[in-house]
This record gives sequence, structure tokens and C-alpha cells, in this order.
Amino acid sequence: MLFSLCLALALGLLAAVAAPQYDNDKGSSVDLCGTHAMSEDHRVANEQFRNVTEGDMREAPAEKIDPISVYFHIIGANKTSAGGWISDTQIRIQLAYMNNAFKSSGFSWRLAGVDRTINIDWFNNEYFNTPQEEAMKSQLHKGGAGTLNVYTVGFGARPGLLGYATFPWLYATSKVNDGVVLYYKSLPNGGLPNYNLGRTLIHEAGHWLGLFHTFEGGCAGQGDGVADTPAEANPAYGCPLKRDTCRGGGPDPIHNFMDYTYDQCQNQFTKGQVQRFRLLAAKYRGLR
Repeated sequence: MLFSLCLALALGLLAAVAAPQYDNDKGSSVDLCGTHAMSEDHRVANEQFRNVTEGDMREAPAEKIDPISVYFHIIGANKTSAGGWISDTQIRIQLAYMNNAFKSSGFSWRLAGVDRTINIDWFNNEYFNTPQEEAMKSQLHKGGAGTLNVYTVGFGARPGLLGYATFPWLYATSKVNDGVVLYYKSLPNGGLPNYNLGRTLIHEAGHWLGLFHTFEGGCAGQGDGVADTPAEANPAYGCPLKRDTCRGGGPDPIHNFMDYTYDQCQNQFTKGQVQRFRLLAAKYRGLR
């Protein structure tokens, strides 16, 4: 997840990037997810959401939609676990975790395919807006707006990076770039302390469907555009019970999938978040 905000300038990409350290229970300001909305992105996205919710609700998706197809593109330095060669078992467990996380939303995920590529350059140097990203996605991307492409890499040139994702409203102008790129060790049983229970992909899938971080905008402004996620001044790390950083808003949503807490601390999307991503996914990804 860690990310430099300036990297989101191109196309307003929501990128999830991670910090040089993962074990961050001291509350330091490590940015664990590079999926950050630029101010204009934030304004436009919330305006789009209001237009959808205030429009013809007959266009809202059914309570339960067909499973969303997911393609996993495994990029390895070699055919070893240390080289990023993710197993089929890890992928199955990851999808099971995702289906459990999204079960109350009516959304589900099904494995559509897995391909594996040995490419040391992509494994080490893939990053947002690089030649490696363009080459990798141009060659491997499958499906349309309603298909999730997941790429796993090593981010060798970017220590600490956990991944990045694209917003749904960017698909029309950047089809091949659509999807999620993950650090391979963040998958279940991937070996990354505190971030190996598959929550990184759940978090990034939330962005892919249209969600912002719970701490978006801090204590002021439109925040994450969701009424039932209490305002949060900054990201929460570890699992800090009774944390309350914005006066009068209620305890911080430390158990929310869209915060930065440890995987074992995260277990929920709110009803407002579900409404938001269902409507945005219907509008921009045809998921209804």
C-alpha cells in the first residue's frame, strides 16, 4: 500500500503503495496505501456519486449480482516462493477471504484464470507509470470494465510497496491499466508480518470499486464521501482500540478494510460503503 501523493497526478490514478517498514505499531506516519485521490479526483468522484444516488434508483444493481471474474497474473523472478511464484492454494484462499469480506454486499468473486510469467525486470521494477507497467499490462490484461485483473510482483526497486489500484471512473480513458498490482508476500501465507491475511487485495478491490480511504480528507470536508464511516484525522496502524481523532464523529473505524490497520484488525465495510461501491460499480463497471 505505501505511496507518494505526487504519483497520482497522472490520470488521477489511485495507487496503493507501502512503506519501507510494515510493522508500524508505533503510530508513525507511514503511508501504507498509495491509493490516494487528488483533490479534483475527490471532488469529481463525490459529485458523480451524488448524481448517481440522486438519479433514477431503478438503475441500482440487484441485491445479488453474478460473480465478478478475477484473473491472476503471477510475475516471478523464478519458480520459487521467494521468487514470487504464488501457489494455486494461496489464490484459492485469497478469493475465499474476498468472498467472505464482500458477502454482505451481494458481490462475489470467481477465479477466471491464472497465468504465470518469469520476468525479472517486471518483478523488480514494475511500478505506476513505468515502461514495465505498460509492457506487463499490455501483454497480460484480460476482460473488460467488470473484470478484475490482479498482478503480483516483487517491487524490488520499491521496498515497502504493497500495491496500487485504479478507480472505476478511470476505465474509459485507461482500459489496459485497469486493475490491481500487489506485492506477492501480502497474499495469504505470503510471509509478510501483519499483512499476510489477504486484506491488501480486499482493500485494493474496494478502491477498484470506488471507495476512498476512511481517513480521506481528515476531520474536515467531504471525507470519504460515506456518511457512516466516522471521520478520521489520519491513518490508523496496528490495532489501536478506542482511537478517536476527530471530535464528535465517533471512534475511528479501525476495523474497516479501507484503513491501514493490521490485517487481523480489519473485518468490515459499512452499509454506506456498500451502497457507494455498488452504485459506482454499476455505473462505471456494468456490475448490476
